[in-house]
Amino acid sequence: MKAALTDLRPLRENPTFRRLWLGTTASGFGGQFGAFAVIFYVWDRTGSAAAVGLVGLAIGLPLIVMALIGSAFADHVDRRLLALRCTVAQIGLSAAMTVVAFTDLGGVPAMLGLVTLQSALGGLVGPARQTFVPALLSGDRLAAGLALNHLSFQIAMLLGPAAAGALTAVSGVGWCLAFDTLTFTAALVGLAGLPSGVPPAEGTPGWRSVRAGLAYAGRTPAVRGALLADLAATLLAMPVALFPVVNAEKFGGRPEVLGLFTTALAVGGVLAMILSGLATRQPRPGRLMLICGAVWAVALGSAGLTGSLVLFLALLAVAGAADTWAVVSRGTVIQTVTPPGYRGRISSLEHIAGAAGPQLGNLRAGLVAAGTTGGVALVLGGLTAVVATAAIAATTPQLRRFGDTPARE
Repeated sequence: MKAALTDLRPLRENPTFRRLWLGTTASGFGGQFGAFAVIFYVWDRTGSAAAVGLVGLAIGLPLIVMALIGSAFADHVDRRLLALRCTVAQIGLSAAMTVVAFTDLGGVPAMLGLVTLQSALGGLVGPARQTFVPALLSGDRLAAGLALNHLSFQIAMLLGPAAAGALTAVSGVGWCLAFDTLTFTAALVGLAGLPSGVPPAEGTPGWRSVRAGLAYAGRTPAVRGALLADLAATLLAMPVALFPVVNAEKFGGRPEVLGLFTTALAVGGVLAMILSGLATRQPRPGRLMLICGAVWAVALGSAGLTGSLVLFLALLAVAGAADTWAVVSRGTVIQTVTPPGYRGRISSLEHIAGAAGPQLGNLRAGLVAAGTTGGVALVLGGLTAVVATAAIAATTPQLRRFGDTPARE
């Protein structure tokens, strides 16, 4: 039974990783307040599902562009220094978003513009952040470290949105963004202890380096399949932009109920992370990723069919658990296969799939809901994601069989 539980050895054994994890966890908790605040602000001012979907575009498009630009030099610069500078700039933008929320200065266009700038910085720094754990941990500690990183994200999702919904109901959305700005500074503490230096890299910085990274991903079936499977889940079935719509259609539209939706995803994620030893010791992480992607899609599609709040939240929890193991499995496959000289570039692609994919998926969901209903959009997203995941599984046997060795102890 002990082997099934979360592996805490990286936190006990590696002080640098522990400091990074604590800073990321605190910052991520505040980030959930900010994410809730932006979506609620746009929905409250417009009442439009399509406008909420535009939040996904404002986040996803600059993230993709800047992640690709960043991959041109991600393997040729001091990633710690890059992360520190971008994080300071993001703190300033978060403070500006707080001003907009309190004063309505510039309204929705200003909020979307600031979100766009903040996402652009996130696209630049996100891939660098993803290289820190593989640089600090190796072997069976790497999978455990990736699982702990996702536990951090799930803890933030579990506590943040429900607390943000309650705070918004009592004091207004501006205080959520103020709290996000304050906790953002915790990320600097975690980054400050990382080692400096330029990593060893193949080739020279520039667009040729970007093309080399894309070519490596394209000719490596396990990496290509893992990225496509993640995109299938997020582009086709991401539900977050639909939450305000479904809440208004089925559950009265109260902000405190809206906060429970993301919390339900996190409840499933945290429960999955408690048993993450079952995932990190899984001998075939690629196959586990594909199975979890299918479960995610089926659960969300089924959620679109129910009018019961309890069942809706339970299905979201199942989806959150499946997503958690899928993310850990994806990271294990990609970071195990990728050599250090390509790690920044491949992390850029992983960041696009893992961060921009959900945002563009939110745009898709919002547009579909604008022409139908929130429930119909959930059902259609789940069905298409299941079909796409099955197609990837059938055409990429290297992903299904990846790591076909005895499980690590």
